[in-house]
Amino acid sequence: MSATGIRTAPPPDTEKPAYRDGNVLRWLSAYTASMVGDSIYFVALSWAATRTGSPGQAGLVLAVGSVPRAALMLGGGVIADRFGPRRVVIGSDAVRCAVILAVAVTLLVSAPGIWLLVAVALVFGVVDALFLPSVGALPPRITAPGQLGRVQGMRGVAQRVATVAAAPLGGIAVALGGPAAGFGAAGVLFAVSLVLLMAVRVRELAPDDEPGAADSAWRQLVDGLRYIRTHRVLAPLLLVAAVMELGFAGPANIGVVLLADERGWGAAGMAWIVGGFGVGAGVAALLLTVRGRLPRAGAVQAWGVIAGSVALGAIGFAPSVAVAAVAGVCVGLCTGLGGALIGALLQTTAAPAYLGRVTSVATLFTVGIAPMMYPVVGAAIGAWGIEPVFAASAALSAVGGVLGLCSRALRRAELPD
Repeated sequence: MSATGIRTAPPPDTEKPAYRDGNVLRWLSAYTASMVGDSIYFVALSWAATRTGSPGQAGLVLAVGSVPRAALMLGGGVIADRFGPRRVVIGSDAVRCAVILAVAVTLLVSAPGIWLLVAVALVFGVVDALFLPSVGALPPRITAPGQLGRVQGMRGVAQRVATVAAAPLGGIAVALGGPAAGFGAAGVLFAVSLVLLMAVRVRELAPDDEPGAADSAWRQLVDGLRYIRTHRVLAPLLLVAAVMELGFAGPANIGVVLLADERGWGAAGMAWIVGGFGVGAGVAALLLTVRGRLPRAGAVQAWGVIAGSVALGAIGFAPSVAVAAVAGVCVGLCTGLGGALIGALLQTTAAPAYLGRVTSVATLFTVGIAPMMYPVVGAAIGAWGIEPVFAASAALSAVGGVLGLCSRALRRAELPD
């Protein structure tokens, strides 16, 4: 038994590709079911909030969950390292399942007010702050180091599948049975994810890598941040990821919507551009899944970020939907490859005892801080127009890649064989 009390798996078969490893596939299936459940939950929550309260109250419900998610994400990383990511993932998934199914039953028998939905969003945000760092810290414990590139590629494919499948599934559930059916469908998917996660076997950490049980949570958090700050590869790699997200998030989300509206391309035009993002990212994920390892991964991820940033800026100047969609494919391909390599390098470079905290810092920028750029980008477009804001955002994103190339250690970083 490990220090976390979890029965451990035997050493992984280094000859078996991750896409043929049943343990990895169980983790991936659980992750996919959870992502689809997340999206259906959001559809059901949005519909319930719209039907229950005013537009302002509905906006409050949709926004309130992001506050505990961002505020507690670093603490979630500490908990993952302290108690073991598998235990935390299973516990948080069980809480999500119970809460969402309870809401589904409540909506069937009564008509609760808007504040119940606010409470659900808050609880979900807290649980996400525990779930996301832990699920990201599991791959090195379930497969060999040389397969982590493939695992990141497979994770990218799963994200694309979940994105395509979740919206129509959520819409159908809500259309047939209202918000209660939507919450029920999400709860069932969380239950499926929970069962699969309980079947995933993990490997034991080396004893000298274990965090000290006597250390306080605060000391472990400070220790984790110090570890990242002084690491020759992790510090510049997380800086690349953070700067890229700050430049990319606004234009890729609210910016594309405003661009399609201003140019008269409508919802269909926006869908073509966003679809281009998905196609490109899917191709990048498949490439990494098949290849498993790309040489000079540190340099490739930095150049991928720079190339994707240039393509992002080009979208703002595109004369037609077709050109914008092609640029979107380039964005998805380059930033998808760069992002997958960033994830793989994080997994292989970080010491096992720090993986939860390292993952929490990376996730904080992705789901916590970067979305705060949406209103900033929207206001900037209103003040200065589409082209300057896309150009400035793309330049900021590209700075992340340049910073990566400026780090000799990161530029020479390699994924293990």
